[in-house]
Amino acid sequence: MERVLLNSISGYFIPVIVLTIVLIGLLKKRDVYQDFVKGAKGGVKTVMDIMPTLIGLMVAVGVMRDSGLLDCISKGGELILGWTGIPVAVIPVAIVKMFSSSAATGLVLDIFKTYGVDSYPARIVSVMMGSTETIFYTMSVYFMSVKITKSRWTLAGAVISMLAGIAASVVIVGI
Repeated sequence: MERVLLNSISGYFIPVIVLTIVLIGLLKKRDVYQDFVKGAKGGVKTVMDIMPTLIGLMVAVGVMRDSGLLDCISKGGELILGWTGIPVAVIPVAIVKMFSSSAATGLVLDIFKTYGVDSYPARIVSVMMGSTETIFYTMSVYFMSVKITKSRWTLAGAVISMLAGIAASVVIVGI
């Protein structure tokens, strides 16, 4: 009963918000259409400014995955991290997640197919995907859009929080 009510309400939610914005604009005697066009122009400009960075990140992830570099890093990670209980299959997801969430999702689906959705590696990557962030994507998009040139300690803090998210994923799933 509650689900049916929620589904029927949610179908009207966005149109009501748009209508409310238009009505408020009209009550304030604003040219709502011109404001919309001006905002759309700003959005297109922002997309064009960050497009080269996004393309570069996508190409880098594709090259890492197709060249076998991720497999080499995973093998090296297995030697270093073998004692931590982190499965080797999780390492490429952790690396790729720093660059692209959608590419990491593809790797997660590969883990689901290979090991099963209830397996230890699958549970770790599921928690990890919600506990970590796409560091380089987020930094490039937000820093480029507001023209920040000096990131100071942002990258170091982001990598530390990423490692904390990975560690928390392993510990939580282990419990």
